Formats: sequence, structure tokens, C-alpha cells
Amino acid sequence: MGLPALLRLLLLLGSAAALPRRELLPYGAPRGDRLLQDGDDETSAVATLGKPLLFYETRFSHLYVGTNGIISTQDFPRETQYVDDDFPTDFPAIAPFLSDIDTSGGRGKIYYREDQSTEVLGQAAGLIHAGFPSAAAAAFAPIHAFIATWENVGAYEEVSRNSEPSKKRNTFQAVLASDDSDTYALFLYPDDGLQFFGTRPKESYNVQLELPARVGFSRGETDYLKREGPYYTLTSSEQSVKNLYQTSNSGIPGVWAFHIGSTSPLDNVMPAGVGEKPSVGHFQRPLESTLSSTTLEQNVLDADYPDEDIDYPEPFYDENEEDDIEFPTELVPDVYTRLDVLYSEPRRSGARLDSELESTLPYLVSSRRPAYPEMHGTKEGPSQAPPALEDEVESSQETGIRNPSSLEIKDSLLELTTQGLPANPEQDKAQPYPDSDTVLSDIFPVYPQREVMPQGYPENSPSFNRGRQVVGVDEDGSFNREGFTYNTASKETCDRNRSQCSQHAFCTDYATGFCCHCQPKFYGNGRHCLPEGAAHRLNGKVSGTLLVGQTPVHFSAVDLHAYIVGNDGRAYTAISHIPQPAARALMPLTPIGGLFGWLFALEKPGYENGFSVTGAKFTHSLEVTFYPGEERVHITQTADGLGPENYLSIKTNIQGQVPFIPENFTVHIAPYKELYHYSHSAVTSTAYRQYSLIFGSINQTFAYRLHQNISFHDCPPARHHRDVPAVQQLSVDRIFALYNDEERVLRYAITNQIGSREGGTDLSTVNPCYDGTHACDTTARCQPGTGLDYTCECTVGYRGDGRDCVDVDECAESLSRCGHRSVCINSPGSYRCECPSGYQLAGDRPVCVPISPPSNPCEDGSHSCASADRARCVHHGGGSFSCVCQAGYTGNGHNCSDVDECAEGRCHQAAACYNTPGSFSCRCQPGYQGDGFHCTPETTQRLTPCEQERLYPQPAHGLPGVSAHPGLHRPQCDDEGNYRPLQCHSSTGFCWCVDGAGQEIAGSRRPPGTAPPHCRPSEPTQRPQTMCERWRQSLLEHYGGRPREDQYVPQCDALGNFNPLQCHGNSGYCWCVDESGREVHGTRSEPGVPPPCLPSLAPPTVQPSPRPDVTPPAAGTFLLYAQGQQIGYLPLNGTRLQKEMAKTLLSLHGSIVVGLDYDCREKMVYWTDVAGRTVNRASIEPGAEPETIINSGLMSPEGLTIDHFRRTMFWTDSGLDKIERARLDGSERRVLFDADLVNPRAIAVDAIRGNLYWTDWNREAPKIETSTVDGANRRILVNKDIGLPNGLTFDPFAKLICWADAGTKKLECTLPDGTGRRVIQNNLNYPFSIVSYANHFYHTDWRRDGVIAVNKDNGFLTDEYLPEQRSHLYGITAVYPYCPGGKVHLVQYRPAVVNM
Repeated sequence: MGLPALLRLLLLLGSAAALPRRELLPYGAPRGDRLLQDGDDETSAVATLGKPLLFYETRFSHLYVGTNGIISTQDFPRETQYVDDDFPTDFPAIAPFLSDIDTSGGRGKIYYREDQSTEVLGQAAGLIHAGFPSAAAAAFAPIHAFIATWENVGAYEEVSRNSEPSKKRNTFQAVLASDDSDTYALFLYPDDGLQFFGTRPKESYNVQLELPARVGFSRGETDYLKREGPYYTLTSSEQSVKNLYQTSNSGIPGVWAFHIGSTSPLDNVMPAGVGEKPSVGHFQRPLESTLSSTTLEQNVLDADYPDEDIDYPEPFYDENEEDDIEFPTELVPDVYTRLDVLYSEPRRSGARLDSELESTLPYLVSSRRPAYPEMHGTKEGPSQAPPALEDEVESSQETGIRNPSSLEIKDSLLELTTQGLPANPEQDKAQPYPDSDTVLSDIFPVYPQREVMPQGYPENSPSFNRGRQVVGVDEDGSFNREGFTYNTASKETCDRNRSQCSQHAFCTDYATGFCCHCQPKFYGNGRHCLPEGAAHRLNGKVSGTLLVGQTPVHFSAVDLHAYIVGNDGRAYTAISHIPQPAARALMPLTPIGGLFGWLFALEKPGYENGFSVTGAKFTHSLEVTFYPGEERVHITQTADGLGPENYLSIKTNIQGQVPFIPENFTVHIAPYKELYHYSHSAVTSTAYRQYSLIFGSINQTFAYRLHQNISFHDCPPARHHRDVPAVQQLSVDRIFALYNDEERVLRYAITNQIGSREGGTDLSTVNPCYDGTHACDTTARCQPGTGLDYTCECTVGYRGDGRDCVDVDECAESLSRCGHRSVCINSPGSYRCECPSGYQLAGDRPVCVPISPPSNPCEDGSHSCASADRARCVHHGGGSFSCVCQAGYTGNGHNCSDVDECAEGRCHQAAACYNTPGSFSCRCQPGYQGDGFHCTPETTQRLTPCEQERLYPQPAHGLPGVSAHPGLHRPQCDDEGNYRPLQCHSSTGFCWCVDGAGQEIAGSRRPPGTAPPHCRPSEPTQRPQTMCERWRQSLLEHYGGRPREDQYVPQCDALGNFNPLQCHGNSGYCWCVDESGREVHGTRSEPGVPPPCLPSLAPPTVQPSPRPDVTPPAAGTFLLYAQGQQIGYLPLNGTRLQKEMAKTLLSLHGSIVVGLDYDCREKMVYWTDVAGRTVNRASIEPGAEPETIINSGLMSPEGLTIDHFRRTMFWTDSGLDKIERARLDGSERRVLFDADLVNPRAIAVDAIRGNLYWTDWNREAPKIETSTVDGANRRILVNKDIGLPNGLTFDPFAKLICWADAGTKKLECTLPDGTGRRVIQNNLNYPFSIVSYANHFYHTDWRRDGVIAVNKDNGFLTDEYLPEQRSHLYGITAVYPYCPGGKVHLVQYRPAVVNM
């Protein structure tokens, strides 16, 4: 490497700032670069390389550069086939910033060239060596490089008259450097080079959505079978894209290095490892595995830390992407980094804590192992602090108190520390457990389905077999029921209570009971043990009500996360989203985080920190009184034990009053010491602390007094065997309390040591293990030696020399004890065994055994339904069931009473009705003949419908929406008994036209005093009536031409044949019939369950010719889905997708269909069009024409649902933030809600019960709401633990409201009252819309651009359909061959005039 390149690299390694633009590899016309044509989707001419490069295992001699931040070894397909999709791609891809980029109109330039100059190759080699410091990589000397640079390029934007074009521009560079056997890639992101982090899909139209840029590599399809090749992805969210220029895997912010090809075996891309753990790559796998298991993808920039539910940074997307956490790639998450000014690695033996800043500033960006150690100063070398900070560092060392103003020097320290933290121990790789002779405990608790059993065992742990324990001698006969023991008469022993101890503890029997003690190399109270030297995490929630000055503030369940470096006593605490002004007012209350400092304080010889005494279950009570105002606040912190990853769970509640702290003031707290008094089950402390509020020249000092009490359960039998000093002194220094307005995060940082109350030890003689100045890794134990000597030993689950430890992957190295069927899951320092669905871990070994199926209450008789003749028990899986009254009975299923059909007038007027339990019968009166439902005089001939209606006149009825007129109407019949075309009411004078069935023709009614309408004679019958039609007409006559909704009328098809499926009005009871209309035995079904009917007659061979853009669907159940300008048809065979029969149902050129639903009565499909801003409908019958029914007052109509009972539709408008309703013909339009809505999207209706549900993906407060269909009783149903609820459906079979969330990636369901919430699937991709049918959910997915099937019972992804034309799918609905029925809860509809 040349001297200039070496000096440049040294400067970069020693600087904490982001990469300056001038440090990009040289590019542009003077360097001979070729320029890519300006445009939106351009591809370069083929770039032929002088020497081939290796990508994965293959050599390539040609490269193509694309506008959209991507390089490939082949020409690109159309951008719609890859630019919005996740990895993998179908073609080889090297993507430094894959997004929809547009350079037209002077929006940036794209340069590319191959270079073999010594200068450029030396600069590239230096950056590669910085990221790959191993000996093998150090020998890499590139012989040529390919450089592509995107300079000041813009994102694609739709042209709009109402918005200014964005001025955000991005600059980034990709370098591919090769020798004869290896290829490395560099992605460079300079300071301020990324101003936008994602782009909006072209097909999103009015739906607000942005997708983050993708960064990574994809091998593409690998063979003629088009199998998916390996791929590696670096980003998946806005925050991970932000981190590209803020962090690094090479030790230099903004510089990312990867080994992407080799002649040696290279299964996948290997990222640099300085301060960054490589992401898990991806390998080819069949479709079935992708559908039934969680993805193997791990994104480096946002999956390195387990706290994925933190939402510290501000939201990025207008919608539809998950919120991610801004964590740097080093050891301490971003929520702690700004506090770690004084804690950077590497440490130096014998150095004072106060001098560490001085000695470590040059290494703030480096990993624990510097890339070029020979270039750094010696351990005892002079200060390396930048001159601008030198004076302040020295002054703070002299006084021993850190001046807060040093935190404000142009934010230098805060800027530096966000870049330079040690590597994350959780991401390090693996180490076996020691001796194979070590015998581990065989006691394993029983874990329920899907729960996990943590593993991890110490080196040199005591050998003991099952049931063996240590026996101790104890003469003390005291008794304490709060301990883990009983009196000697019924003494509890280890034999029966071994499971109460930690798996890293042994059990000892004493005279009065048993106690648990941690094994060597672990510490705790025996019930809970943690490895010595390891870093620890705590998670929890904070709630409270505070009076800040005179302002009340309430907060509930905000996130708390703490991180502790166990071998030096550092404790970091972060609390997010506490509202102002409470967050700023809490800055002086460092005891909130001070509890964690005491728990894991660095122990002096002979003293114990809090966790060694209390374990992981205790209650911390704190009372603080502020002076001079005497405000008082009470804080309670409750620890609930250790989680599967050994994370401590803690709940914090804060109540009371605190002084107000103005904006821009910082809080400074001087180091302090306080005494802790220990008794058997409590620790107490009282202290007086001062703090300063500083702003500019203002420096005011205040104080508070605090009383602390920590209560816990000790173990009485071992009290005389523990030698804990009654008084211990906690020494706390380097205290920081900060609040960030932008991130809304309150942070505390403190360093803690526990020791003698006298103190005063000569620091020059203190062993580095006891004051934290050792150089051991954060996952290592410091073992003191003689004088200042010490050794470092990696803690359990890690391997290394103690100064550099990496995680042991017990799973990959076959060191786990996971047995048959169990799956080994590696975790930092340990592993766990996990069982698949339907299995659980055995009680005595890590082997998965089947879970006994729960009993079926409907079969074993344990249900609470009414007797079988009155009710049916319906099993829903597990122990769940519901009760449904049989036909002829009414009630809740548990209590069913007979329906008196006679009181409802079911029989003919000339018949007698006889009620029986569950049924009734009709018998014609003497002088009449018939079946009781229809009776005619025996002496007269059969009457026509018109004559029948004249004989039994009915009140006149108007059309829907037209007021009826009082009085009986006797129709006028001609000589043959048919209805005359013109009918007039004898008393009101109104006249109207009727059709051959006597039904009024719309628009023909005329008031009295006007000319009667001109009515055409009815069309002559083309054929004689069939049996179905005659029976239908007879019953209609019996019902007076207007049957009630629950009365049976035969359903006939267009040819007059019986429909195979017949239903009893809207009761929901249906059955199958043969061609003569006779019920098929055993086919009658309950409401909501379709009977298994197949068409009994072949369809006619001649059909009307459909429009050319409409393909009529076949019979049976099918799905309809919206795909841009068309509505697709996807039939179902049972619940299986018949993908080979999928086709386009309706082409709608110029439209963008989003919301979609179906009216089963009139066989109409309804949809919203965000391009035309309309609501439309069309019949699915052949020859139908689309019809626009709402074409005004809309901006972005999205969700749509149909209430087929009330003949009403509902829709959401995310542009106007409204929910509206109207009749199905568009009349009687009314706004239901136009307040407290931000981004309403999906909407669903429970037509039976008359309830409406909708989602609002307001990123600040997403929610699911409900009301009646008339807009009454509006309330929030769900607003916890949801992100972007895109899809919503009501499951009529299970009576559940279910939603698909693109933020949480979950499919969840709850009862209509919000109870019984459960997760069906927790690993969705990017759901948009969802529908329920039978035992499956079907949802459209924007990542797969397809329809995905999910089993309701087990959550498995069972099938998927990907249309040949790949573009985003929106709404989806199911079309049944029947109308789901039931007893309808009608809500009075109050039409209103809508002002548009």
C-alpha cells in the first residue's frame, strides 16, 4: 500500500466522523469513467472486464450498471420485476442501494469504469484489509477493480401540481476488487450521502407507502430448475438504511466490506468482522419450507439486537413498514451509546477510570481488536485525545468530577461515541462446553407447546447424577415461611425440590430445609444464577402518574432497557417515550437506573453485589423528597425473574410530584458513595444527593433525600453459612443523565463498585479486577493474581484468550443436548432447545414428545349446551366450543326454547296451525284443499296470482326508498287472470306500471291528478313454467307477494330448475335438493356453514356471449383479488387454491382497484378505484357492464365492505379521513365518521349482528375500532401491540375479527368485544388485504405479489398463488355459491343529506 493511501486509512481509523466525500475512490470524467444515460430505468452498455471477477463460485467477464442502485452480470429485467421486491432476485445482483432512482432532468449522474491503477488498487486494498485483518485476507492484493458511483441521484417521484419536487439526493459508491482467486466488494456511503432512505412504489398510487432501500447480494437462479440461489441482505428497514453511513463492519463509518467470490469454497457472502457480526446468509430451499417455517433472513443492521420491539427513532414511512431500532453494530445499543463517552475499548491495565477518555479517543471507531495494532500507541503511551478536548479531559481528572460542559463541545463527544463502541458480544461466534466428562443435571422442567428451554452449562461444574445433592450440617432450628423450607417435622429436601434451583446451581440439604447455591463461575442466590463476567440485559415497562410542577402527566407501559457490563460495573439504562415535561424532570432521578448498578456492581474482595443476594425476584421501593420545594415521589420496581435468554424482567411504577426542569438545561450529578444495610430479607439505604442544573452561565444546585428498601426472599437454612457484611458501601461515579427530544429517550449511565464502608484504598495497589481497569473482554471473567497481575478467562459459552472472546455456537458445533425432534437455537453464551408445534419438551430430558390432544367437550359430554334435541355443540378445537339452538328453537344454545311458528303466521289464512316442540304443521280448513301452506276452495278452479291477490288483498308497497300508501290494493286482472300492465290504487289515486309478476316497474308511479304512465304489455311467456317456478309463484301468492326475510321461497336458476342449494329465507339454515326439489337427506346445515352441494344438472351448452374483457366464473367458491387495472379470479377446491384455473375476471383500463367485496344476493362485485376516485360495481354474470355508483366527494377510497342483509355498503377514505355508507345503488349516502381518523384503511362488517370494524394505521397510534352499522357505540377495540394493520376480516364461522399487520408481521384474531386475542401467524411478509373462508385465511402480499393461504388452526402457510404478471395485489374477497344467513339484528337507518 502506498504511503498516501496508508496515511488516509490511518486518518479514517482514528476519526469518529462519517466518511468524507473526498475519501470516495476517485471517479468522474477525468478518470475515464463512462456515464450512464439519464433516466428512470436505464441500463448501461455491457462493461467488458479486462480480467474476470468471481461472484460466489462463478467467474464473470461482463457487468451491467443500472439506474436503480444495482450492478449485475447480466442485463436487467423491467424494474417492476425487481425494484420493489426483497432478496433474492432472479438474476445475479450486487446492490449498494436498490431503490427506484431517477436521474432524469439533471437529478444526478452515474459513473462506472474498470481501473488497474496502483493508486486506486492500493486505496481499495487498504479498506479491505481494515475490515478483514486476518492473515489470509492481508495477503489479498487486487489486480483490477470495477468502480460504480451514484452521485447526487434522486428518488423517482410522481408529477404533481400540488407538491414541490424533493431536493433530497444520495451519493454512494460500489467497488469490486479482484485478484486471480478472490473478489471483495466495498460499499461506501459518505457523510450526508444518504438523504432519502427508500422510495415509493410506482403502483402505490394514492396509497401512501414507501419501501426501504435493499442492500446486499443475490446469486440469482442457479440452474435450469430455477432454484433459488444463496443471497445476503444488509437492510430491511429505514433505520437499517440510516445506519449505512453511521456505522460500519470495517471499523470506518460508512465503509462496508464483503468477500463475495473465491476459488475456495464460499457458501455465501462473508462480511467484514471488525465490530460487526456477519448476517446469516440464505440458501436454496423448496417452496414448502418457505411457507411453513420462519425465514432464515437476518439483517445485520437491524437484527443484531434482540430488543426488536423498541421504537426509539421517529417513524420514517408514511405507511406500511415496520418501525426499527437504531442500534449501532457495536456492543452497546444506540440507546446507550451517547452515554458511553468514558467507556470505550480497549482497556489498559492499571489505568484510572477517569483517564480512560484520554487514552481511548483514537479508538472510538475501532473494534476490540484494532485492524493495525502496530500503528497504535503503546499501553503506557501519551494521551491521544484530540487537542480540542485535552484541557477539559485533564481538568475533569484533577477534580474527580466531570464537568457537564464537556458534553456540549459542539456535541463532539456525543457524536464520537455513537460511532465507536466495542463489538456486540451477542453477535460473536461460538465455543464448545468443556470437558466431555462433565456430567450435567438431568432435571428438566416441563415446558408447554412452543415454549423454550434455555441451555448452557459451566465448565468444570460439579459432577452429580439425578437426585444427588450436597448435604449440609446446620444446628439452627429457626423457621421462616418466606424461605424455601418447612419445619423439621415436614422438612422439604433437595430430592423433591431440585427444580426450584437454577440449572447452574446445586442443592444443599440442611437440618431445617434445603437451599440452592450457584456453581463455580456463576453468581446469584441459587434460585437464579448468571455467568460471572458476562454482560447482562434487563427489559421492562415503566408506568406512572406525575405532577411536574403543576402539570399532570400520565404514561403507561413505556419501554425500559438496561445493559450492564458485569466485569467493570458499567450500567446503562434507557427509557423511551415518556411524555414531556416528565422525561426531562426525571433526569435527576438516577436511582431508577441506579438499582441496576447496585445489582451488578463490581465486587471488591469479600463483598457481594445485589444480584448475589436477591437473585432475580425482589421489590425495590424508593421514596424521594426534593428540596427546597419538598416535592415527593414514590418509585416501585418489581423484578419478575429471568427470561429464556437470561434477561431480567422488571416493572417500574412512578407516582408523585417532581420539580419542573426547563428545556435546554443539563443535569450534572457528582460521584457519590452510599451505605447499604443488609438483613435476612431486606436491604435498606438512606442518602442525600445534590444535583446541578446548567445552561450557559447558569449553574444552580438542588438536592433530594432518598429512602430505599429492597425486599426479597432469602433461604433461612443457609443464613449461618453466608458471610455477607452487614454494611456495604456502593461507590458510584461517572454519572450521566441525558434526554434526547428527537428520539424521546431518557438515558442514565453510571459505574458502580461495592466494597468496604471505610474505603480509602490506595488506588495504585488495587488489582485491576477490582476497579474495572482490566483489559478483559466484556464477556470474560477477570481473575486477580498477585499485586496488579491478573488473567482473563472467557465466561461460560464463549471461547478465546479472555481479552477477545467469541460466542460458542453449540448448535453448529453439535455441542447441544437437544434430542429427538427438538431444534437447537443458539443464543449469546448459551443455547436452547425448542419443540415444533404439537410437541413439548419431556420433563426429564431435552427431547420433544407429543402433546396429548385436548378433550373434545362435544364428544365427551362436558359441554354446557342444551339437550341434543334442542341444541347442537360445535367444537372449535382444543377445549373451545359453542352452542347453537336447533331449527325450531331459539336462545343462546345453553338455554333453547321452542319457537311458536303458529304465532308467526306461517300457515295459510285458510289453514289451521298446530305447534309442536321444534316444529309445526298446517292443515287446510274444511272446504279448502292444499298442503296447509297454500289452500284453495275445493269447488273453485285454481286462481292466478293476480286473482289470488284480489281475493286476499295486501297493503300497497312502494319500491325501496319510496313511501308506501295506506289501504288495501286490489290489483286489476285481465280476462285470463294476468296482471294488467297499468295498476291504480282505488283510494289514493296513484298509478304505476307492473311486470308480468305484478311487481312495480321503477320510475313509473304517478300521483293523482296527472296523466297515467304509458305501460307496455308484459312480455309473453317464452316457455311453460317449471315445477320450481310454479312452486315459487304459489308460495309468493301465499305470502301475499311479499315474503318475510325468514320465509322460504324456492330458488330457481335462469332455466327454471331448482338451484342445488336451497335456504330458508335469511335464517341461515340451508340444504341440498335433487332435480325435483326434494331435500337430500343429511345435508341440512346450521347458519354460516355451507352444505356440500354440487350442481345436480349439467349447465346449458349455449351461454350468452360475454363482453370481451369479462370472463364469467365457474360455479363454486372462489376468490376475487384486485391487481391494479384488473380483478382476478382464483377458484378454490375445498380450501386449496386451484392456481391452474386462475384468470382475469374483469379488465378495468385506467383504474387502480384497491377495496373489493361481493354482494351474494345480486351477484355483484363492488370495488373502490383510487385512480378514478370512484366506487363501482359489476355483475359477474356474462355480458354485464361496470357501473359507477359513487363519483364525487372522494379522494383516496380504499377499504370497502358490503352488508348484503341491509343492502348497504361502507368504505374508508384515507385522503379525507372519513368512513361513509350508502345504499348499494349509491343513494342515501351518509358520513359515519370524520373525526379521530388519521389513515383509515380496511373495513369489515358483521352483517348478522350489525357491527362495523375498521383499521387506522396512524403510525403514532394505530388502532382497530368498532361501532354499529349506524355509527352508534363507537369504541376502540385494539390499540396495543399493533403496527400497520392493513387487512381486516370478520370470520363468521368462529365469530372473530381478524387482522393482518404489516408492521408486526402478525395475523391475529380477537372476539368482537376485544377479548380472547390470539396470534394465528407471526411471520407474515407484507400483507395488504385478508379474507376468511372455512378453516383458512387468504391474504394478498406485497412482498410476494401473490395470494397466501394460512391455516386458521395451526397458522401454517399452506399455499400461495403468484400471478404471471407480477405487480402488487390489493383487496381480496371470497365469493360463495350461497348467501351466509342468520337472524339479523336490524339497526334503524337514519338517512342524512350529504353536502359534497
